[in-house]
Amino acid sequence: MNNKREMETDVILIGAGIMSATLGTLLKELVPDWNIKVFEKLGNAGEESSNEWNNAGTGHAALCELNYTVEKPDGSIDVSKAIKINEQFQVSMQFWAYLVNNKLIQNPEEFIMPMPHMSIVQGEQNVAFLKKRFEALSKNPLFQGMEFSNDPEKLMEWIPLMMKGRTTNEPIAATKIDSGTDINFGSLTRMLFNHLESENIDMNYNHSVENMNHTKNGLWELKVRNLKSGTAESHTAKFVFIGSGGGSLHLLQKSGIQEGKHIGGFPVSGLFMVCNNPDVIEQHHAKVYGKAKVGAPPMSVPHLDTRFIDHKKSLLFGPFAGFTPKFLKNGSTFDLITSVKPDNLLTMLAAGAKNMSLTTYLIQQVRVSKEQRMEELREFIPSAKSEDWDLVVAGQRVQVIKDTDAGKGMLQFGTEVVSAADGSIAALLGASPGASTAVHVMLEVLEKCFPEHLDEWKPKLKEMIPSYGLSLMENTDLLNEIHTSTTQVLGLEEKELELVIGN
Repeated sequence: MNNKREMETDVILIGAGIMSATLGTLLKELVPDWNIKVFEKLGNAGEESSNEWNNAGTGHAALCELNYTVEKPDGSIDVSKAIKINEQFQVSMQFWAYLVNNKLIQNPEEFIMPMPHMSIVQGEQNVAFLKKRFEALSKNPLFQGMEFSNDPEKLMEWIPLMMKGRTTNEPIAATKIDSGTDINFGSLTRMLFNHLESENIDMNYNHSVENMNHTKNGLWELKVRNLKSGTAESHTAKFVFIGSGGGSLHLLQKSGIQEGKHIGGFPVSGLFMVCNNPDVIEQHHAKVYGKAKVGAPPMSVPHLDTRFIDHKKSLLFGPFAGFTPKFLKNGSTFDLITSVKPDNLLTMLAAGAKNMSLTTYLIQQVRVSKEQRMEELREFIPSAKSEDWDLVVAGQRVQVIKDTDAGKGMLQFGTEVVSAADGSIAALLGASPGASTAVHVMLEVLEKCFPEHLDEWKPKLKEMIPSYGLSLMENTDLLNEIHTSTTQVLGLEEKELELVIGN
């Protein structure tokens, strides 16, 4: 017979990833006396999408991701999304600097390293696009220091491993900006939870939330299974945050809130190739993003990344997209089918009809051999040898499907907060830029769910995030000041600092 224990708390966070870690840390700074509980299905924090081997580790600031800048019909480049994402990333940097400054976390080099961000394209049309993109972005104070070159000799200086042995006569060009970063989100997640545990939050690993309902007195009652003992526990809270990556959709559906209706999820899996040859790894030092192939999802943009994992320099190429019905790497093959409910059935059917070519593409990708993947890698590194590279399975992403003004069953690429009208529960859905913009997204949760506290919280929010409520693009002095201080506190390169002041 199961023992059933009941416990009440202020806040329950479901999932021990970067989002719950960020929200928990914000709340502990704003209202230290609130009681917070965390439930995580796995045995440790940051084991799913936040894990360092399950994502690209790019500090997404739109410095190199070509899909954040779109060429309009008149030939001009729309940089509004790039600006928005960059500003959101700056918010994360400010918060991390605050945590380091106040010794809430230490040793920033354990989670963030300076890393040039580059974009590379081939072909006359793509080179023309990159040049226009560079001209549009480099005028903006957020993108100071970006360089453009279509000179093979200059590119040989920047990316020798990629240029060596290149025989094509096709035009080639790249942009480079030294203020990019490589981020170990797994390490950062663990640091934040270590800090929270020292602040006496109640961490519960190997605990799975099986159901939830909204009680008459306005509390959320959660049925939680202790996976080690098998016992069922009942926990109640005034506020619940569902931050369990691909698992969030099922829990949102179990909440029964109106805002969670007519929403579906489409899983996309990923693989990376990891270099095992130290001589090759040493020849490259940048994150270099290319253009996605026609028909490929935005998250399949090919990139060659220098990473720092466990104090060791690594080199990864990918991601290679694929399809599995699982919503989590440690999920079930029934995840997709059990997410289809009466309220989202038409939405899912419409998405299936609209995205048949994408589904076919992803299923085809599952069958791709290692040698075929090597051929794609050789577009980046002409001299790549098969024996120097191993395959690693990356994390699962679940793209949001919903009805929009553009039509029924539209596939969304991005991160989305779904919250109840009364602010008692919120869920995070979607994927990239995700972790990089975690602080901005969690501020959105605070604004949506705790509007009555914002006035009293504002001074503390401004202390943690000096640009809170302001546009950095419109406040260049503040941008330079913040960039200088975050660069120093987070231990990033001196030359980057001089670059900002010099402009």
